[in-house]
Amino acid sequence: MTDSVTIRIARSFDDIAPAMWARLSGTSKRDGMPYHPFLSHAFLSALEASGSAVRETGWLGHHLLLERGGDLLGAIPAYLKSHSRGEYVFDQGWADAFERAGGSYYPKLQCSIPFTPATGPRLLVAEGQNPREIQGLLAAGLQQVVRELGVSSGHVTFLPDAEVSVFEDAGYLHRTDQQFHFINNGYADHEAFLGELSSSKRKNLRKERRNALANGIEIDWLTGSDLTEDIWDQFYAFYMDTGSRKWGRPYLTRHFYSLIGEGMADDVLLVMAKREGRYIAGAINFIGTEALYGRHWGCVEDHPFLHFEVCYHQAIDFALSKGLKRVEAGAQGEHKLARGYVPVTTHSAHYISHPGLRRAVADYLERERLEVEHIGDYLSEHTPFRKGERQQAESDD
Repeated sequence: MTDSVTIRIARSFDDIAPAMWARLSGTSKRDGMPYHPFLSHAFLSALEASGSAVRETGWLGHHLLLERGGDLLGAIPAYLKSHSRGEYVFDQGWADAFERAGGSYYPKLQCSIPFTPATGPRLLVAEGQNPREIQGLLAAGLQQVVRELGVSSGHVTFLPDAEVSVFEDAGYLHRTDQQFHFINNGYADHEAFLGELSSSKRKNLRKERRNALANGIEIDWLTGSDLTEDIWDQFYAFYMDTGSRKWGRPYLTRHFYSLIGEGMADDVLLVMAKREGRYIAGAINFIGTEALYGRHWGCVEDHPFLHFEVCYHQAIDFALSKGLKRVEAGAQGEHKLARGYVPVTTHSAHYISHPGLRRAVADYLERERLEVEHIGDYLSEHTPFRKGERQQAESDD
């Protein structure tokens, strides 16, 4: 940090003017610039205002604002965490080992979008600034804040390829993992995409889609003004039913959905399944300028293959209809491979304060990166595409 550049901590998005935040890269819709809906002020403030990501749930806002003379140069959305839940990059093993050795892993500083395993910028740069310079200052500033707070570590998760070298140059440890994305290679429609698959895989997917709707099920796409409070009530019932069985206690409150319905309805797509005049299942997606981001789903009736139809096939249909480059369907899930999603490497960066813990983690990550690369190569050879016409995964930025 230079004397003229400072890091200010904002404890809440209530302390950050929406217009100021909208000047940062990725946070708003501007001509020629990618828009990441999870970075919008509307999304991040809804997480806090709804009680979903707050001190009481283990997410204390600690957003880093890089300023010079009161002007915002860049920012990092960040939280002081008292646990590792809702992150999708798992470090509980590091915490257990450090605490068995007498250390205190929590609190830690987590730079991420709560409950959202979607790649996007983490080093946000204001319009008119030199991106590489500001990114370097932010990466160094994050280290400074970790030291001043006296916490164990700082973690930056689901960062784009272009930011990896910034963190490595600043001395962070690099971690990789895998997701499955659908890549739009200019397909006119879903049939054109299916035409790139081997005949047996194409036949299987067509059969799967027919069977998913065999019980008189219809699919609706709801967005914008379609997202009424009644619709949110129905979707939240799906979320609670499935989430309670899967996670024990779902992360998001009912009020969260009302807030995003008010603040960013045009960026939300609900894929809803209807049978006998009532909705029985649904999946929520967020719409960026380049990608559709699938988040979570729920249902109150079980039907064969309905999850695949609502979450994966319909997402592809929508992305192709809007000319989006890809579908990011959330964390993990090798079952996505058979449905035309390909393995893509994801990245995170970690600053560990304690030298001993840092050495142990660095050794582990070196081996883990090799394993992730090996698995990715193997999975890439087992996509459903015809030999010689397999899609190549694209980086997020």
